[in-house]
Amino acid sequence: MSSSASSDVRQGVASVTQASPRKREALELFRGLPQRYDALSAALSFWQDPRWRRALVSAVAPQAGQRVLDVATGTGMVAAELLARADCSVVGIDQSAEMLAGARARFAAADGSRVELVQGQAEALPFADASFDALTVTYLLRYVDDPAATVRELARVVRPGGRVASLEFGVPAWLPARMAWRLYTAIGLPTLGRLASREWAEVGRFLGPSIRGFYERHPQAQIVGYWEQAGLRDVRVRRMSLGGGVVMSATKAFAGSGEAPVAGGAR
Repeated sequence: MSSSASSDVRQGVASVTQASPRKREALELFRGLPQRYDALSAALSFWQDPRWRRALVSAVAPQAGQRVLDVATGTGMVAAELLARADCSVVGIDQSAEMLAGARARFAAADGSRVELVQGQAEALPFADASFDALTVTYLLRYVDDPAATVRELARVVRPGGRVASLEFGVPAWLPARMAWRLYTAIGLPTLGRLASREWAEVGRFLGPSIRGFYERHPQAQIVGYWEQAGLRDVRVRRMSLGGGVVMSATKAFAGSGEAPVAGGAR
């Protein structure tokens, strides 16, 4: 890990102590999770979460020599997959000091020259315009007050022609799958979470209403509009696991052009 990340994780521009109630709720929710986050997030999603994360990395298609920003990096699962896919460098940013501690533990024995961890908020990234070749972001938009503005901020730090990809939970559109999803998020997830710990029980109670409420306020077509308004072109939406996971990807447009040239790599 780089020298700035091997000591205390440096604070981003936006202080988490000044966060909105929504952000503070997210910080509190994740405070007790990092120790077993990777294993339990996989198990409680019936091992779909690792599959979705791999699809996210495939969608951004990292290349050798690129500098990639991983937003809401958490314990560094996506960052590790990016490093495994290509000889790139990764900056991981997250607002949670506890989750970043999990990421530091993950990369403690790794090549420190390829990864840096930063504490900060996605709404005010502490980076210059067009300073990254690609960007990944995981499970973020439900925790921000203005998703459209946050997408614009994410796009700001990506160079023209660079790839952007995101992973979010989804609500299945097919009625039988949606009914099963509602049953699991209402009963199964809280029950299984309670078997793991008090913190995971709280996550289990929180997720279903949080995901449903988010899409009631921000339907998928509207989210695609946020991306396009932020200067992202060729927006693709991939619904996975009957719609339980949603991977979006796009290319940053060049200034003054309506469309960006199609970048290489997986779609």
